[in-house]
Order: sequence, then C-alpha cells, then structure tokens
Amino acid sequence: MPKGYLSFVLHAHLPFVRHPEFEQFLEELWLFEAITETYIPLLERFDALERDGVPWGLTISISPSLLAMLEDELLRARYARRMRVLIELTEREQERLKDDPHFSYLAKWYNDFFKRTLKYFEDCGGRISQRFRALHEKGNLEVISCVGTHGFMPHLSANPATMEGQLENGFAYFESVMGFPANGAWLPECAYYPGLDERLRKYGIRFFCTETAGIEHSNPAPVYGVHAPLFTPSGVAAFGRDHGCTKQVWSAESGFPGDGNYREFYRDIGHELDFEYLRKFLPGDVRSDTGIKYHRITGPGYQKAGYDPESARKKADQHASQFLFQRVSHIDYLESAMEVAPVIVAPFDAELFGHWWFEGPTWVDYVLRKAAYDQHSLETISLGKYLDRNPVHQTAYPATSSWGHKGHFEYWLNGANDWMFDQVTACGDRMVKVAKKFAGQKTVKKLTERALKQCARELVLAQSSDWPFIVSNGTSAQYAERRVRDHCSRLQYLANALDNDTVDAKELESLELMDNIFPDINWRIYAA
Repeated sequence: MPKGYLSFVLHAHLPFVRHPEFEQFLEELWLFEAITETYIPLLERFDALERDGVPWGLTISISPSLLAMLEDELLRARYARRMRVLIELTEREQERLKDDPHFSYLAKWYNDFFKRTLKYFEDCGGRISQRFRALHEKGNLEVISCVGTHGFMPHLSANPATMEGQLENGFAYFESVMGFPANGAWLPECAYYPGLDERLRKYGIRFFCTETAGIEHSNPAPVYGVHAPLFTPSGVAAFGRDHGCTKQVWSAESGFPGDGNYREFYRDIGHELDFEYLRKFLPGDVRSDTGIKYHRITGPGYQKAGYDPESARKKADQHASQFLFQRVSHIDYLESAMEVAPVIVAPFDAELFGHWWFEGPTWVDYVLRKAAYDQHSLETISLGKYLDRNPVHQTAYPATSSWGHKGHFEYWLNGANDWMFDQVTACGDRMVKVAKKFAGQKTVKKLTERALKQCARELVLAQSSDWPFIVSNGTSAQYAERRVRDHCSRLQYLANALDNDTVDAKELESLELMDNIFPDINWRIYAA
C-alpha cells in the first residue's frame, strides 16, 4: 500500500462559441487550438499509458458547454477544415524555409504534428468526447462534469431556480453525451458557498474541488488541512487545492512553464510574417495565432532562440522528476503525521497543458510514468477512487471562496463588469416568471414550448462566468460584452413574445440555429 496519493484534476472548459452566421469566426479558434494543443495530445498520452500497461489515475472534468461544442457537427467540420489549412500552410513554410536547416525542420515538424492530430480526430469520427468516455470506462481516467455553461454559482444563488437550471441542464447533458452520470463536479472558478453541496447531492454528486481557503477556513478547522477531504454535512466531499504543487506548475515567475527551453507562446508566425503571404490562412482577414511557433522562451526580451522539441522534451522529463521528488517528500512527511491516507490534490485548467505550456501533456505523461515505477511512497489516483479506498473523513462546513485573487470573487464582479451581473440577474428573474406562467398550463403549444426552451438557452449562455472574467482580464472584452448583451436581449425578446402570444416561428428558428446548446434543455426547472 502507498503512504499517500497524488491526484491531478484537470478542468477542460471553454465558453460556448459557435457562429453559423459567419463562414469563419475568429473566436472559434479558441476551441480549435485547445483540441489541437491540449485535448488530443492528452488523449494520445492517456492512450499510450493504457497501451503500455502503466498503473495510473487522474480526474478530468469536461464542462457541458465544451462537450456541446465537441459534439457539434458544424464545429467539428470547421475544425477539420482548419487543420487542413494549417497543413497547407506548413507545406508552404517548408518551401519558404528550405535554406534554413533548423527552421525548415521545425516547419516539417509542425506539418507532421498537424497531420497526426487530424488523423486522430478523424479516427475518432470527430467525436473526441467518446475517447474520454472509453478511457473512463477502462477505469484509470475518471471523467466528471461541471455545471451547465460554467455559471458563477455564488452569484446565481440569489435566485435558486436559475442556479438549478445550470445544475439540472448541465448534468443531464453530460450524461446524455457520456453515457453515465457524473460522480463528481468541478465548481466553476472553484467558487463555493455554504449550501451549494446540498444541491450537488440532489444530483448524485459525491465530491467537488474547492480553493485552499475554502478548506483552511472551514468550520470546524480542518485537522489535516487540504491533505484530506472534508465531508460537508450533506455528505458531499470537498477536496482542497494544494498550493505548493500548483504554484510550481502554474506560476509565471517560478513555475516550470517559464523555462527557457520550452516553446515561446507569444512568437507566432500569424503575427510576424507578411500579411499577404498569410491572408488565405487567417480567419476573417485579421491576424491571429496559427499555432506555428518557431522559438523557445530563451529569456526575457523579444529576441528568442529557435525551438528544439527534443531539448524541450528532456527538460519536461527533468521537471517531472523534480516535481515527483518533492511530492514524495511531502507524502513521506504527511504519512507520519496523519491517521488517514494523505492526498495531494493538484487542480489545473486542462488548457494549461499544451495550449499555454506546449510541453505540458508530455510532462503529465512523465509524472504518471515515474510515479508508477520510480518510487513507492505515493500512487496517482482519481478523486473517486480515493474516496472508495478512504471513506471516513472529518465533517465540516467549507468556507465561501473561489480560486480568484486571494480566494475572493472580484474578478467576476467589479466596476468593469457589474452591469453584466445586473442584466443577467434580471434575465433570470424574467425566465422564472415566464416559466411559471406556462408550467401551470395543462397543455403548451409546440411553438411556445420551443420558445421557452430557447429562453432557457439564452439565459444559460448569458450566465457563463467566462464573460465577466474576460472583461476583467482585458482580452476580447468587446466580444464578451456583446455576447452578454445579445443573449439577454434575445431572452427578453422571446419572453415578450411569449407574454403577448406573438412568437414568430422564423425568428425563433434563427435563434435556435445560432444558440443551439443543450437540445433537450429543461425550461420547467425554472418554475419549480
């Protein structure tokens, strides 16, 4: 038996971005980049672990909004088209760089990378969600859910019905795609408030992750800090984030991803080469990332040395050993001081691995392999399996918290985005009112039923925590603001039409085409 456990929890999530009204749309690249650089590379490593018979364990949450995009036929077709464009671009790059041995090698390297990624995608029938499902069924990877569209739950708690809409529709959609109910849940932004666990319990959720402060400031105080879960009074387990290991990976200043051997994220040919040369390869005639980055971090400043994939791989190997050595030392200490098996919980945004830190999936693979064969103190494990093996823990009330700055909520409610809170709250109230009006009727006309469903879709899309976060972060703020205004205005338009019995079938159809998330969304939950 190991002395303790290490549990990676990767949170795969993106806001729902789908624009059929345009042939190409810049923000759809968020999904395409994540598939190429994060989701498929992780799946390739997980497949290899299974093929090699390595004992391993890891939890990954996939948000329902991301699942909806991964399942969408239009986005899947656009992703394949995008990959073919990048393959063509790397072929042109090989010709352009033929007199430079190192950079022509990198162009060929990217060409092979894009071809291999597209083949994996096509071998899955374009449904990479089902590869996650297959790995879950084998037992080492545990796939859990998140709530609907990543709504910030403490802010939605003022109107419980709108929060139930996120929970009910998110978990139902997850089960419809994955074929099994979620065992655990990732709370959006790790944001918890007392009582949320009771609502999670209602949907069969056994555990969730919360911020370090949520455990450390629990009532009563935790006996073992974040190194053992707490059972809330409702019986749902709360796992706390270990700041030591997450800082080692996540910190921009001292974390592994900043090493000079790793690929430089901010030097992309989409922003550097002649625009006319690139025009046919860019969406919407605007400069954007292509994913082709020829330089390594090197050091501060703009001047960078050429990227060397093999040197980066070796550095990932070294960093995996360093990370594991420190976790083993920590477990050895904790085991001597605890009466239950300690667990180090390492939650991250999945997109850190591959998209932001290109070598991240390789690093994860090395950590899991070294943990299996190079030491005997700890075992990597999914959160659900940890609870199965260790079912008895302290009961306490976790504190209100998030993984925002200092554990607070400021990123999602401040002077730059507070108007979003007001508009979304008003729309939630309107949704509840219109749902109650029709839920009491014995029969609801088909057109009315469709309009009520679309009202619910517009509400959950407006509730995404990504929009206020993007505004606070200062990136793509205009797009985020427009999304909130559009969804709120569409909901109010439909609610007015429902109240006046003037629903226009063609207008409704156009909204159903644009905002098609959660086909079987339950609008009646808002009237409960």
